Amino acid sequence: MRTAVASALIGLVTVSVGEGKQRHCTLRLHTEANANDSAVFSTTIRSQSSGKTSVIQKIPAISENDVVAFQVYAAAGGTYGALFELNDHGRLALDSLSIERRGTLLFIFVNGRPIAELQIDRRVSDGRIYIASGLTSNDIELMKKDWRLIALRKK
Repeated sequence: MRTAVASALIGLVTVSVGEGKQRHCTLRLHTEANANDSAVFSTTIRSQSSGKTSVIQKIPAISENDVVAFQVYAAAGGTYGALFELNDHGRLALDSLSIERRGTLLFIFVNGRPIAELQIDRRVSDGRIYIASGLTSNDIELMKKDWRLIALRKK
């Protein structure tokens, strides 16, 4: 009897831990990888800006789980830009990669689509990522379901 109860409790804990919070929007930041890395750790993509093939790490350095808030901006061409505020884990990850990966590219994907490629040229310790354009109104609506909006400051 004890074994059955223990098994049931372990099963419930495993299910509740495995479920987690379902996100409506995905945000993934992948760093450039070494071309000699195996397919287990890296993958190749076609660069949006240059058209060249780039190698990126499969595991994102920062994900939607690191975002706590965002602010939306209207961009050219009917798209939107956004400023993302990261939690402590995301802030530390961004700070570390901005130091360790200086001179490489950071690839940003929103809802599975490549949105931006940023050149890492300085240290970023404020825990904020800015995407200038490329987001759709649907992306913004999904973001509103997951994260709070940062209030605009009056000048």
